[in-house]
Amino acid sequence: MTRPDASATAPARTWRKPPFIANPWLRYGLWLVVVVYLVWAFGSLPFNWERISEGLPRAARIFGGGFPPSFERGGLLLTGFKESFQIAILATLLGVALSIPFAVMAARNVAPLPVYLFGRAVIIVSRSFHPVIVAILFVAAVGFGPLAGILTLTLYSIGFVGKLLAEEIEEIDWGQVEAMRATGAGYMATLFYAVFPQILPRQVGLSMYQLDSNLRASAVVGIVGAGGIGGTLMNAFGRYDYDFAFAILLIIIAVILVSEGISGWVRKKIW
Repeated sequence: MTRPDASATAPARTWRKPPFIANPWLRYGLWLVVVVYLVWAFGSLPFNWERISEGLPRAARIFGGGFPPSFERGGLLLTGFKESFQIAILATLLGVALSIPFAVMAARNVAPLPVYLFGRAVIIVSRSFHPVIVAILFVAAVGFGPLAGILTLTLYSIGFVGKLLAEEIEEIDWGQVEAMRATGAGYMATLFYAVFPQILPRQVGLSMYQLDSNLRASAVVGIVGAGGIGGTLMNAFGRYDYDFAFAILLIIIAVILVSEGISGWVRKKIW
């Protein structure tokens, strides 16, 4: 018995070079456009080269004054990071809890069109602005302090988690939904027993990732007065207390590394 020819049984190759690789005129044309844009951008932007040259020695003085970092005011560090942790955890809990109903509303396969448009609009608005811009608005509305930070990161969490959960709902196994409906289950029962169990691992993983992201963002929004260690960092730079500022930066890096490791380990266990 002869063995079949491997080339005859192998599937036909379907991959083709992208047009900009296969066509040399298009490839070189794209490179020309990039070069022309770079020349135009650097030539038209108002760079102050004199100030840039003066800034290099200033940066050297800042880095020189920051070493060795000073950890003498440990109590102030601890207070700032405690507030940042509280802001991040509360914002994550509120944001994830609120993102679930908005994700359901923004999933086209489980929501009617008017509800779908409303849910998508809320998510788009939540994702449209950087957290610093939102923090400035909330600081102006509710004043300086952690409340502005919590509101900012809650809105930020709704936009990110809600969008990804809505996409996950749109990709669920529809057979489970049809089985629940065949038994006469209502809309809420179908959500709780056919939809949510399918997205639960993804939801837990996104929650861990969002907590990690909110820990980083809490330091940033604190710079504009929304509470947390960011305010302490800004005050240290304002007093030219560079050694204490660099100590804060090192602690921020260490906390983010630990948070990243923990969230990555949890996501691996879930998925």
